[in-house]
Amino acid sequence: MGNRQGPHQLACEWVATQLAEWFGLPTLEYALLPIDAEFDEIPLFRGGRAVTGPAFVTKAASGHPWGGSEEELRQLANPGDVGKIVVFDTWVSNCDRHPPDLTVRRPNYDNVFLEDFSGSRGQQVRLIAMDHSHCFTCGGDLDERIAHIQRVKDDRLYGLFPAFMSHTHQEDVEAAIERLKEVDGETVARTVATIPDEWEVTARARSALLEFVVRRAEFVGETILGEIARACWPDRLFDTRT
Repeated sequence: MGNRQGPHQLACEWVATQLAEWFGLPTLEYALLPIDAEFDEIPLFRGGRAVTGPAFVTKAASGHPWGGSEEELRQLANPGDVGKIVVFDTWVSNCDRHPPDLTVRRPNYDNVFLEDFSGSRGQQVRLIAMDHSHCFTCGGDLDERIAHIQRVKDDRLYGLFPAFMSHTHQEDVEAAIERLKEVDGETVARTVATIPDEWEVTARARSALLEFVVRRAEFVGETILGEIARACWPDRLFDTRT
């Protein structure tokens, strides 16, 4: 707490990272950590220090941000997660990886982390979904407007880097869609309920966030296969039934 963007970005990070984990994407190890500014002098990246209250923290991992090349993606231990991360980012409207409108925002390659990973085929890297502070609102505060129909039925693709296209496969997308079908209000409500009160997300905003996540899962599950097909496989006949 005390960061320049405010406490609602912590709430977005906390909720979206839990959803990413539930969705089956690898994430950094994360937790809530109570900070007492009287004793804990934690500098913030853009100046100032963290203030007293719950902090979102992740465990350091060995690896590096993706540089944007297809060559690096060929080394992935989890290539099926490329398509899955596109479905996930579109579900939670994450504008801070690859935004849907490049005239408004630039791609952020730093939010695709390649973790050092030793697998059955030797030393590889693993794609990690990280930094979800701009999910749901693209950096804005959480309020009742998040559940408006134009946000729920935004049909643009999020998270689809050009280098991802040749690594996004139908079977992975379809598996992600099946997972979306399992989204239910009770599960999402339990996640939203874990937002600390200190982060100042009102009851009405929490209710709107719950509504958005559930309704958008249904909309994206019904539409995203066709959208990805047009972007990634435009030259072949494609059955968008799921």
